Amino acid sequence: MKKIKTQDAVGSVLCHDMTRIVKDEIKDAVFRKGHIVTEEDIPLLLSMGKDHIYVYENREGMVHENDAALVLAELCANDNMVSTEVKEGKIELKAECDGFFQVDVHRLNRINELEDIMIATRMGNNPVKKGDKLAGMRVIPLVIEEERLNRARDVAGNTPILKLTPFRRLKAGIVTTGNEVYHGRIKDTFTPVIREKLKVMDIEVIHHIISDDNREHIEKGILDIKEKGVDLIICTGGMSVDPDDLTPAAIKSSGASLVTYGAPVLPGAMFLLAYFHDGTTVMGVPGCAMYKEITIFDIILPYVCAGIRLDKGHIAKLGYGGLCLDCEICHYPNCQFGKGV
Repeated sequence: MKKIKTQDAVGSVLCHDMTRIVKDEIKDAVFRKGHIVTEEDIPLLLSMGKDHIYVYENREGMVHENDAALVLAELCANDNMVSTEVKEGKIELKAECDGFFQVDVHRLNRINELEDIMIATRMGNNPVKKGDKLAGMRVIPLVIEEERLNRARDVAGNTPILKLTPFRRLKAGIVTTGNEVYHGRIKDTFTPVIREKLKVMDIEVIHHIISDDNREHIEKGILDIKEKGVDLIICTGGMSVDPDDLTPAAIKSSGASLVTYGAPVLPGAMFLLAYFHDGTTVMGVPGCAMYKEITIFDIILPYVCAGIRLDKGHIAKLGYGGLCLDCEICHYPNCQFGKGV
């Protein structure tokens, strides 16, 4: 930095915060580190007793923190994010729509391993709302070598390290199975739970079928719902390994291609996921979803809403962080459950 006359400082960059003190009125930084001095700032600076100030001395190959923050934001953002203005060398990214947020953790870690560069994000594999804060980034010093930023560019490559996929408005059908419900011996308490969770995700339930414990009848219910043009078919009941629980067999015989029957998640180990060739998703939801507040169903549903197709490898990775801790006050999704992918 260098010392210059305040009258000559227009266009220069301040190297530190400058505080104004007026008795009983104000004691605060009116100019922050990194501020670019304007013509209008000169009278105020002089009134603060600043006949001389210290400003950033530009050197070739060095980048100011504000410009560096813009570079880092470009490495992170995609089309569904909006950036704030640079403030004190920092930029934040926010969601421009409701959607499913993902982070390339490998590339993020590699960038953060570079000296004097930092990018902080919220946890990935999470649904977010429009306006939610996604990430913040800056460099640590006031100026940084351009070569170091170029290394960050090389790590990031041509694809943003953050991704926000907008949610789609889906149509769903529900197949409820079980002789006890079909014959009216007990009240169906499962379907209302599923309906409420779908409502939160703005998914319209257009058809509901109740079937007895008969594989052919369950299969027919699945196919009848599919013919109505739904995006998602949810099967409840009959998901355990008991001989009378035939829902998994019915899903398989319906023509859907099985991804998994079973998942390393508690609650939700007996979960089933399958797809028809046209992309229609089928989920077999275990009974725990009826009485547990958060289960694997809540983890997988946002992926479906975002149109993200999952494979067996993805399901396997859910085991890390796949144990719900049954907290007395549930803070999901702001917790570790389901974030290990």
